[in-house]
Amino acid sequence: MAKEYTIKSGNDVCADIVWHQHKISKSQRASIKTQKPCLLWFTGLSGAGKSTIANAVEAQLFEWRRHTYLLDGDNVRYGLNKDLGFSDESRVENIRRIGEVAKLFVDSGMIVLSAFISPFREDRKIVRQMLEPGEFVEVHVSTPLNVCEQRDPKGLYKKARAGRIEKFTGVDSPYEPPVNPELTLNTDALSLSECVERVIGYLIAQQFIVERDATLYRAS
Repeated sequence: MAKEYTIKSGNDVCADIVWHQHKISKSQRASIKTQKPCLLWFTGLSGAGKSTIANAVEAQLFEWRRHTYLLDGDNVRYGLNKDLGFSDESRVENIRRIGEVAKLFVDSGMIVLSAFISPFREDRKIVRQMLEPGEFVEVHVSTPLNVCEQRDPKGLYKKARAGRIEKFTGVDSPYEPPVNPELTLNTDALSLSECVERVIGYLIAQQFIVERDATLYRAS
């Protein structure tokens, strides 16, 4: 069990700390990558397919020589967030930290993919507000609870139903679905390739990547 983190106010910044402006801008960094930076934020229940879709999208973008990085909920808790538990307070801090890390990657000109349950609307809203307008792309993986529980790839629902996991999202802790996400993907109705196609289609439509370049790479 991770030790609970004591949350401090986000305004607790030392008066002696000064923000230093970079000589190279985000747009300049992105220009040499021939792409526009953004954060694809995959949110949904455990077992919905967030990580599976995010990995498949990143693989496609990598094949097209796009510059990406994938932040996964479980992986981040091995290092950056290993001191956090699963109380509501810790979950809020978990997403805040991820938002700050993702913001740095976006500032580097990358297309960032994040796969987190991120159950609370307010937390996702805060991450959206960290970025420039249009850079936060909320992807709701809306697979129903009963389907997620049938899949139960990690056996977590079974443990939660048996009382071995407390505050498990969808069982005894709420999931607040997005009100107006940029994309909605139900993996109970869509195949993996269809989900990837919709995400890639959005990136092309919003000019984060250029279809002409992708076609050239696909043919090479």
